[in-house]
Order: sequence, then structure tokens, then C-alpha cells
Amino acid sequence: MCSIFYVGPMKRTATATQRRSASPLSSLPKRKAEFIEPMDCAAVRKLPDGWEWIYEIKLDGYRAIGVKSDRGVDLYSRRRKSFNHQYPHIVEALGELPEGTVVDGEIVALDKSGRPNFNLLQDWMRDASLRKLYFVFDLLVCKDRDCTKLPLHERRELMKSVLKLRSGRIRISEQFKTSADNIVVAVQQQHLEGVVAKRYGSLYEPGKRTGAWVKYRVSRGQELVIGGYIPGPHGFDSLIVGYYRGKDLVYVARVRNGFVPASRRQVFEKIRHLVSPTMPFVNLPDTHKSRWGDELTAEKMKECVWLRPEAVAQIEFLEWTEADRLRHSKFVGLRDDKNPREVDKGA
Repeated sequence: MCSIFYVGPMKRTATATQRRSASPLSSLPKRKAEFIEPMDCAAVRKLPDGWEWIYEIKLDGYRAIGVKSDRGVDLYSRRRKSFNHQYPHIVEALGELPEGTVVDGEIVALDKSGRPNFNLLQDWMRDASLRKLYFVFDLLVCKDRDCTKLPLHERRELMKSVLKLRSGRIRISEQFKTSADNIVVAVQQQHLEGVVAKRYGSLYEPGKRTGAWVKYRVSRGQELVIGGYIPGPHGFDSLIVGYYRGKDLVYVARVRNGFVPASRRQVFEKIRHLVSPTMPFVNLPDTHKSRWGDELTAEKMKECVWLRPEAVAQIEFLEWTEADRLRHSKFVGLRDDKNPREVDKGA
């Protein structure tokens, strides 16, 4: 199995300020262990470089907040939906956390090569037989003490000293102090999704996208909102998807690839209740002519079934065209952990 964590030789070492030990827990303010809205990453077109940045592998999974309180263990999606039923083995493993602890991380399914595979993650009913892990990358509350106002490197030091987890289902994610070029090349060579860069001294700011954490995609993938479908076998022939530009939902593709009969039925069951008489896209019918014949003309739109734009799909594609369309798009999976209103072109 290949390692998803090898990025080559280190380029820089931490400064004396960065190496200072973490603050003692007793000096931190008290805070109840409960769900905390996760801090978000801003999308960037160029990965930042410099001594103040540290890098993590962008894992293709579900962001999740783990909570161990006097009421037991809870695993939440970024939108506070319970994951306890879907991933009971991870919940059981998180029972090893100290009481009064909140962690931030990502639920990931690894394929036989050791790479994250979002499609495998969708099949939660086979959790016992698939390699689904929880990678912890931040410590928010520890033994009922608030860690969010500590700088990132202190939170990481405290996390490694306190979290003594024996279960193989829980991993502490790796961070790399290297050059931006080095981490990007390593991610490309291992066919991984991308890189997350974090300022070494950043505080944890729940629910905010401050730019202290950024994400850089290496693979061509995009979260997109499902606004309709064209009927076909097993429910639909293709999904009609787009992204938000301000308050407007912009059509970008009809997605037909990436489905088998079983996945078509599963997706259709998730979206069929969203049928709406209103067409949600601001840029339809299509007025441009596509050489791939995927435009949605007024005539073609008569076949469409429109949906309330409440479902999000992960889509892979070859490239964006000059007309702001996706070329060679492919369905990867549904993203019920994403807020449709926050899906823009840079997501």
C-alpha cells in the first residue's frame, strides 16, 4: 500500500518562537464539550509559500467534528448532522478521547492503494468491511478547556501529547514544513486531490473563512449544486448542475458519466422529493453552441425536471471551457455535508 503522506525532504525548520511549548491546560478558559462549527478554508489558485505556512494533504472525505462529553461520543458533519449511525466504528474508537474533548478532522475511505476514495465513502452500510478512517487535524476543546485561542502549532503539540488513541481507525493527520513546490509535486505524483496550507500561528475561528487556512486543488474536481435532471433509466439520464455566483445559480454542465444502475437509483431516491415547477438557473436556455452537443436549448429544456437547489454533488472534469462549462464531467458522489448556498466556482 502506498503512503499518502510522503512529500520528500524537509526544506525548512521551525523557528525558536514556533518551537515554544504549548500552554498548560490549567491556564486555558473553561469550555463545554459540544459541537463547534468548523473553521473553513479559502480556495486559492496559487499555493502560498514561506516560513509562516505549513501544509497538509487535502483529504477527499467528509469534514467531521468529534465530541466526547459526559453524555458519550458524538460525531457531527460540518452542518451538525449526526454521523453516529453511518460510522459507528469511528464513534466507538473516539470513545478513547479524554472526557470533555472536541476534535476537528475528516472521515476518509482509503482504496487498496491507500488513497482517499470518495466513492467508497458513500457506501456507509459496508463500514465494517471497508477501510474508513478518521484523520484528526485539530484540537478545539481538551478536558473542558478552550484551545481555540491557542496558535495552531500549540494546539497540535497539545493534541499529540493528550490524544493517546490505540484504535487504527483514528489517525492524527500529518503536517509538512516544506516548500509549496515540493508538496504540490508530491501530491501530483500520488494522484491526490490537493493541499491545505495553514498559517503556523493561526487561531481557530469557528465558522469563518479568514484566509489563514487555504485550499489548493491539484485534481480537477468541483462541488456543484443539482438543479434538475433529464429523466431516463433508473430515474434519470443526466443531472443538471451549476454553482452560485452571488445569489444566482449558474448552469455549467449536464452530467451523464460516473453512474451505474445502482448509483442512479440511490441518487434518484435522494433528489426525487426536490421536484419544483421553477427552473433555478439564471443562464438557461443555452444560447451558445457547444461542439460537444451538451447545450440546454429551450427545446431540450422541455425534457427537464427541475429541482429545488438543495442537493450537492462532487463532480470531476477535464477542464473549464471559455464559455464557463465543464468538459468531460463525471459524477463522483453526493455531498450532503455541504451547504448549497456556499457552492461557488472556487469551492
